[in-house]
Amino acid sequence: MSIEVLVPNLPESVSDATLITWHKQPGDTVIKNENLVDLETDKVVLEVPAPESGILSKILQQDGAIVVGGDILALLEPQTVEANPAAALEHEADQEADIPLSPSVRRLIAENSLDPAAIKGSGKDGRLTKTDILDYLHKKTLQDAQLIMPAATKVEPPAGSPIKEQDTPSPLPKEEAENRGISNLRPEQRVPMTRLRAKVAERLLQAQQNAAMLTTFNEVNMQNVIDLRNQYKERFEQKHHVKLGFMSFFVKASIEALKRFPAINASIDDNDIIYHGYYDIGIAVSTERGLIVPVLRDADQLDFAGIEQSIVDFGAKTKAGTLTYDDLKGGTFTITNGGIFGSMLSTPILNPPQCAILGMHAIKERPVVEHGQIVIRPIMYLALSYDHRLVDGREAVQFLVTIKECLEAPAHLLLNI
Repeated sequence: MSIEVLVPNLPESVSDATLITWHKQPGDTVIKNENLVDLETDKVVLEVPAPESGILSKILQQDGAIVVGGDILALLEPQTVEANPAAALEHEADQEADIPLSPSVRRLIAENSLDPAAIKGSGKDGRLTKTDILDYLHKKTLQDAQLIMPAATKVEPPAGSPIKEQDTPSPLPKEEAENRGISNLRPEQRVPMTRLRAKVAERLLQAQQNAAMLTTFNEVNMQNVIDLRNQYKERFEQKHHVKLGFMSFFVKASIEALKRFPAINASIDDNDIIYHGYYDIGIAVSTERGLIVPVLRDADQLDFAGIEQSIVDFGAKTKAGTLTYDDLKGGTFTITNGGIFGSMLSTPILNPPQCAILGMHAIKERPVVEHGQIVIRPIMYLALSYDHRLVDGREAVQFLVTIKECLEAPAHLLLNI
């Protein structure tokens, strides 16, 4: 009797998924729990493992198909697989070699018929990343273009001619170029939006259309945070086995400010205001697939080490493509750090249904006045975008001032005062 390969149950917030890549074809032998196909939702890429070992007899849903939870993707014919122990070990070794490849990397390799062993990985432990594949394809395209382009023939100018060397030849006419297999190197490529990119676009447009969004700004002197971090970062890492970054300070400062101004930790549901008695802080992360926001649950109950470790774990999951719905759902307030890309100032867009988002920016040395003297200090601009339907300007400004005070005197965070 055939075994059905089903789309896993999707969360209530996810209506469907797009089938993006089959890793097996009819007639292929599969091992139980081996990944058969990748499904893309508006949040994550899901891997669908084989429920049992056997032969993939029939594929019922092709690449690009829209599927929902419980749909039948394929049929398996059960049988004893890899009766030869040596063959089984070889197959397992092949599977282990495939494990480090994320779904997006596997898809690019399959679509372009590439040999992953021929590409140098820049990720952890030599892991191949999507950037590695794209760089490889770009270089290959340039090399192929150079191979088909005729070498320029140098023409010696007549004696006494002011022309020192031949001008660059103009591009060939399109028809002649096509006949000679030559491209004028003006390529275009049309590709469909990923589900994640389309969802991000939808939510950002929704935020602008459905909220009375306003942004207030302030600046913070990061000198004391930098001094404190430099003083204790080595001992911190030795004890907790994780680096002390700036984000934990901002998470702690944000929680303190949210406690003082609970409306900024709230959300609007139709004509109701929902005040959240907990602090789930979203940390915006830019990935190869688009913007995602994993959530630190009950962040007020985490110490600095717990926050930093959670952020490291999210980063590892993001690179491996193993973030789950539980990692992404919910959140009462979001922090985004454009400073890591060099942003000096921006107006972050709300992450619905949240009513506020904090934007961090690059730290730059600037002249400031302290006690009547001009001194150089590391300054960061902060931006708070908020929904004016729920949050008044006074609250927003005081909220940002609270964050500024906590960061400029970090003892507030450590002593809880």
